[in-house]
Amino acid sequence: MARSASPPQSFIIETQHLSKIYHMDGVQTVALSDVSIIVKRGEFVAIMGPSGSGKSTLMHILGALDQPTTGTYILDGENVEKLSDDQLADIRNHKIGFIFQAYNLLPRTTALKNVMVPMVYAGVPKEERLATATKYLQMVGLGDRLDHTSNQLSGGQQQRVAIARALVLSPALLLADEPTGNIATNQAEEIMAIFQKLNAEGHTIVMITHEPDIAEHAQRIIHIRDGKIVNDSSDHSQRLIKLPKSK
Repeated sequence: MARSASPPQSFIIETQHLSKIYHMDGVQTVALSDVSIIVKRGEFVAIMGPSGSGKSTLMHILGALDQPTTGTYILDGENVEKLSDDQLADIRNHKIGFIFQAYNLLPRTTALKNVMVPMVYAGVPKEERLATATKYLQMVGLGDRLDHTSNQLSGGQQQRVAIARALVLSPALLLADEPTGNIATNQAEEIMAIFQKLNAEGHTIVMITHEPDIAEHAQRIIHIRDGKIVNDSSDHSQRLIKLPKSK
């Protein structure tokens, strides 16, 4: 059943005291501990941290791919941890556009068909799918590559296809997981220029990265270490969220 429309929220992401604890063979591993963040509509936020810091776990929770052990996560006005599996799938399909390091494109499939995939599952009519996919591929500079298959495109071009695919259902949030991790430096700059253009047009973007020069393209940088937020460059976040005091 489709959800009824609700008025736009001023915050796209609100988390309060999130924790994620894994249990394996009698061993408890704390991946996240007391994570509270707010992301306003239209922000471009980078989340940084070393390997094992918890940033990927946080990304999975923000993307409704995993549930927190404790805490609250509200995405665009909806309390995510209280949703059923079907409702979570609906959230992922319609509210979140995913952009992955590995692109996750269908092999031996054209750019156009790759971008149309989310619209097929959403039941969008074929003519509309074609027009929308073409529009977004042109927007990311691939109007002359519509019929090229994945293996005929460079890494940077494949990531552009992935960005176009993430946009076609007009998601409330773009989640990018190490989006420049597999591409050359000059191509990475082109991808970040696209992100900045999308953000200037009003898109909310949360990006995971371990590269400081990539993070600098965002408006705001959140540093996470040992499952906790250790620094948040946003003034409004510092006012609204009581971050744990350093000992």
